[in-house]
Amino acid sequence: MPGETVWRRCRADRVAVLNDGAEYFAALRAALLLADREVYIIGWDIHSETLLVGPTGCVDDGLPPMLGPFLRALSEKKPELVVNILDWDFAALYAAEREWNSAEQFNSGIGGRIRFCLDDSLPLGSAQHQKIVVIDDLVAFVGGLDLTVRRWDTSQHAASNPLRVDHEGRPYPPFHDIQCMVDSDAAAALGEVARARWGAAGCAVSHAQRRSGNRWPDFVTIDGRDLMVGIARTAPQTADQPGITEVSRLFEASIATANRLIYIENQFTSANEIALALARRMTSVPSLRVLIVAPRGHSSWFESQAMQGGRRSFMSPFVAAGVTERLRILYPTSAQPQSDAAAIMVHSKVMTVDDDFLRVGSANLNNRSLGADSECDLAFEATCDEHEAFIRSVRHRLIGHFLGLEAREIASNEQDLLGFIDRHRSSGAGKKLVPIEDQNISVRAMTEFVQPIADPRRPLDLRRTARRIWTARTMIGVAGIALSLVGLMFAWQYTPLNALTEVGYVTDVISQNTQSKFAPLFAIAAFVLGGLVVFPVLVLIAATAAALGPWLGFASSLTGVLLSASLLFMIGRFMGHKRLQSLMGMRALRIQDRIVGKGVVAVALVRMVPIAPFSLVNLLAGASQLTLRDFLIGTLLGMAPGIATMAALGAQIADFARNASWSSAVLLGATIAAWIGVCLGAQFVVTWLAGRNR
Repeated sequence: MPGETVWRRCRADRVAVLNDGAEYFAALRAALLLADREVYIIGWDIHSETLLVGPTGCVDDGLPPMLGPFLRALSEKKPELVVNILDWDFAALYAAEREWNSAEQFNSGIGGRIRFCLDDSLPLGSAQHQKIVVIDDLVAFVGGLDLTVRRWDTSQHAASNPLRVDHEGRPYPPFHDIQCMVDSDAAAALGEVARARWGAAGCAVSHAQRRSGNRWPDFVTIDGRDLMVGIARTAPQTADQPGITEVSRLFEASIATANRLIYIENQFTSANEIALALARRMTSVPSLRVLIVAPRGHSSWFESQAMQGGRRSFMSPFVAAGVTERLRILYPTSAQPQSDAAAIMVHSKVMTVDDDFLRVGSANLNNRSLGADSECDLAFEATCDEHEAFIRSVRHRLIGHFLGLEAREIASNEQDLLGFIDRHRSSGAGKKLVPIEDQNISVRAMTEFVQPIADPRRPLDLRRTARRIWTARTMIGVAGIALSLVGLMFAWQYTPLNALTEVGYVTDVISQNTQSKFAPLFAIAAFVLGGLVVFPVLVLIAATAAALGPWLGFASSLTGVLLSASLLFMIGRFMGHKRLQSLMGMRALRIQDRIVGKGVVAVALVRMVPIAPFSLVNLLAGASQLTLRDFLIGTLLGMAPGIATMAALGAQIADFARNASWSSAVLLGATIAAWIGVCLGAQFVVTWLAGRNR
């Protein structure tokens, strides 16, 4: 219903459900070649080195295969064409996976015809997660696929495919996703959605007149005709705008109509409210079966704790309702024996209800897709036999491709679909659907700690989140962590671990990676991890300067110091003043007294005269009323002079650490004297400013 479960219902003359990246990228490339006015590309991650190629891995249109060069060449070929690219201004957690200079890669030398915009308008904890491409408001694509690396695959999902490599030539496992293609009024409406997201990000919106004509490539198979399309969105609540929860309401409304079979493909299953809705419907309709296809696991420990732990909780309503015999949560594998290399990564967001309803989009079955992130899904409701046949054919094709079977074999066995899938698995077939086992997830306390941050139902309010998860169990855990940190402070100084803090040793460790282009990132990561274990920051600064040289050493050290300080500041803010004081005692109170209410100058002085370890100061500053801005400015003023001096003479530090001699000792002494001189000069300036402020 418009205004409740969807934003708008509009007509699509043609619909295609594109199975996997190769099929989508081929269709998108061909449609872009037909563009003549305006293109909107909205994504969670957009990478200029994405190979925009079809199943063969080759192109024959005379333009470059990579997305960035392709769009630049297309803009030069069509001077009237404007390409608008909106990418999420990603969280630091994803920095290692992202392209850092995307804007330059896309619009270099084009003279404004490619407009690249980073969306940083969303509240803390939210992400821009829509994946939309609109071409001249005449054809549009919506689904789970971003135009980024490590997404391309064919629907065969071979365990080994020489074409399935990333931009650096590294192979990656099989990858499955779905994108939906629509035209006519539905495409025009999606143009409005794209422009709204573009405008919300603070980018200038153009209102060019809609063109006429055909942007549908001839080779793209039309799966459905003359369908009404519902557009469902999620948008987080902000100070200026109420939240939009059409995605959530549409899930619940469509589940409530199910009578025979619900089929779901989704990357995540951690939204308990969806699990409850499914279990309730299965209880009230004994004939209803549910098949969910999801990935075997997730790439990082953080995702595993938040999402796989959530998946285990997702099962609880089904167990409580006693309906697990009519439920399957399975992952696809492409070969025998089963292995991580053969497991197909499921990234799609698809749902069918009987033969009556189909949705394809960007929304996961996790909490954040229901209220914290921006999402866009398309929903199709059957109103005639042809529409039912369309929805049926999509379901049969998708299940069949996971099993290595034709759609007609799925259709002929659908009366006992779950049993058929179980028997197929036992037959020894290479491609099959296998039960997911999450028994190896860590203890529940850690999951409860991580999940509210990684998978929030609404944008993060750190104080509210802290109150919600701060139970006796987590309190004991944090107390243990605090005692461990205090122990580490002493261990780095008074135990054999002290040998690991020698500048020469740390320099050698960092130097092992200096030939890599990721050496600065390795050094920065060392600062962040070192801060978490109270490793002496001065040792890291000296070692980084010695290993990477003056300019790179200074930039890496300063970036690492600020990132580490920011992370620990946020942890301190999350824990709060009272809890930190109760865990660390009066010393914490004395250090905080040096900081609270005194702003930038006080932080700079504490940095220059280190009255406590770097990590402890960061935690206590976060627990105070100090703003993050003042804290970082003070840290910059207090530490930059010393870092700069150490970086300028880093070679002397390395030489003395490896080959002690009179000459290297003299040079090291000069280094220390210069450092002291710079710091004293900076301290004099800051103290003078403090006196003026009084």
